[in-house]
Amino acid sequence: MRTGQINVQTENIFPIIKKFLYSDHEIFLRELVSNAVDATQKLKVLAANGEYKGDLGDLKVEVLLDREAKTLTIRDYGIGMTDEEIDKYINQIAFSGAEEFVNQYQGKEGAEQIIGHFGLGFYSAFMVAERVQIRTLSRHEGAKAVQWESNGSPEFTITEIEKTQRGTDIVLYLNEEAEEFNDKNRIQGILSKYCKFLPIPVFFGTKTEYIDSPEGEKDDKGNVKRVAIEVPNQVNNVKPAWTIAPASLTEEDYQSFYRELYPSTFDAPLFNIHLNVDYPFNLTGILYFPKIKENVEVQRNKINLYSNQVFITDSVEEIVPEFLTLLHGVIDSPDIPLNVSRSYLQSDSNVKKISSHITKKVADKLAEMFQKDRKDFEEKWNDLYLFVQYGMLSDEKFAEKAKPFALVKNTEGSFFTMEEYLEKIKALQTNKSEEQIVLYTSDAEGQFSYVKQAKDRGYDVLVLDGPLASHWIQKLEQQQEKVRFSRVDSDSLDKLIDKGEEIPSKLSKSEEEKLKPLFEEAVNKEKYTVQLESMPESEAPILITQPEFIRRMMEQQRMGGGGFYGAFPEMYQLVINENHPVMSKLLKMKSPRQKETVKQLVDLAMLSQGLLKGEALTDFIHRSVNGMVES
Repeated sequence: MRTGQINVQTENIFPIIKKFLYSDHEIFLRELVSNAVDATQKLKVLAANGEYKGDLGDLKVEVLLDREAKTLTIRDYGIGMTDEEIDKYINQIAFSGAEEFVNQYQGKEGAEQIIGHFGLGFYSAFMVAERVQIRTLSRHEGAKAVQWESNGSPEFTITEIEKTQRGTDIVLYLNEEAEEFNDKNRIQGILSKYCKFLPIPVFFGTKTEYIDSPEGEKDDKGNVKRVAIEVPNQVNNVKPAWTIAPASLTEEDYQSFYRELYPSTFDAPLFNIHLNVDYPFNLTGILYFPKIKENVEVQRNKINLYSNQVFITDSVEEIVPEFLTLLHGVIDSPDIPLNVSRSYLQSDSNVKKISSHITKKVADKLAEMFQKDRKDFEEKWNDLYLFVQYGMLSDEKFAEKAKPFALVKNTEGSFFTMEEYLEKIKALQTNKSEEQIVLYTSDAEGQFSYVKQAKDRGYDVLVLDGPLASHWIQKLEQQQEKVRFSRVDSDSLDKLIDKGEEIPSKLSKSEEEKLKPLFEEAVNKEKYTVQLESMPESEAPILITQPEFIRRMMEQQRMGGGGFYGAFPEMYQLVINENHPVMSKLLKMKSPRQKETVKQLVDLAMLSQGLLKGEALTDFIHRSVNGMVES
């Protein structure tokens, strides 16, 4: 046996021991299992290169929990270590075994699979353990098994031990603060989170089954001893779909992998994109397009980031543009280290290239789908539009690429690109200033009367709804010269599409002066502005409108994108069609019937816009019923 002190070089004194190594204590298990996989991968590389000629055996990693002894063991059957290698890779913290290995075997098959920083990752064990043992037997012929032990201080001991199986056991004697890790479900959860797709089989078990001692050992009373046996179960899929060539996968394979990633999700994805890049950076993965919900926030954090099949994070805002966080799936890149900070991701050039590449792949996929089968693309549009709108609003490069396949839909259910649609409405919906006016509804059913009036005039109406509609409309206006969007209920049709044609009024000036006060007395003057207009007599007697600019700013503010909400109170215009026959009759009525008729007309207009509520709605119903009884 010998003792010594761990050599922590000056530049590595920063927090690397015990709880200061990582902010999240559960990371220790990821590090130790990754190291075990690393050691196993190294052995496979050596065997492939003819440098190890022994029997590889059953290459796997085992995680074994002994609740009674309060120990957690991570066991591998990889290259193992000699006394000298322990001294080099464990006691000399500044060195990294994997980095040296990669340098030694650079260019040889399999070397790129090394995960890497053995020394530092190992010391994460002291976040949860009061004492740690390394029990190891090297791959070298004639090597002696040794045990390294430390309680987390710079002192350690190394002794020779009996061990016949090649590989390494890391034994953690859990401390009192780490009691949570002496729990089968907790360990199972960590393994499922971080190690679900490691490339070497990982087994987890607890020492819960007992059998008679195979050697027939007896206890003090002469009875055959009962010994615990380990009963591990495999916890990972060593060949997840993203590591397989796309040509070898069927649609069912992709769907099956989606269910493996999200077992509690019932909706199948619309389609997927398989990423496979080896230059100028390494990147693999599968991104799925889910059916986007109206609340985009519930979609986030569904992309898992891996490095060589080791889970890093599901918070990928620094890896992909914001709008792509609505997608689901996996991104795997060995160019991104396991232990990363947000500042690293934001500044790393590889990360920026990855982000741009993924954006391009997504845009190319959507363009390909549109060109290949437009009908199928249109059928998917209701589930895609929110994603495309979000992308075009937040990423200029994507916005440019999306122009050819970004669709709009009219009230007839027909789809158009913006270029196609502007051509369709050019003849009828161009005003006297040569602006093309795009009429739209945000609620085709609720705004039915306004839509019908527009269609009766031969105009076409788009359906533009959803949480991003106001922002999206503004974006479209910015992209097109002399194009303006107006909701069908934002003004009278003759003002929305002003062609300079005046309709003469059927009322005299004095009649107009008598009519306006009647309606002003029937509404809340702080909320409604009354105005008279000469409109076709076939149109509604009263329209309640809200100016496009004010309403759009208010909607954007509610979505968190406008700065004017406080400046614009809830204001409406009560537009009186002075050419409607009822207006002439109204002027001839005597009070109180005249007053009741005005109130009824106003309430009907408010009811059509969903503005009649509470006591006012109840009064309207009673008044309507009484009117029918009296007649």
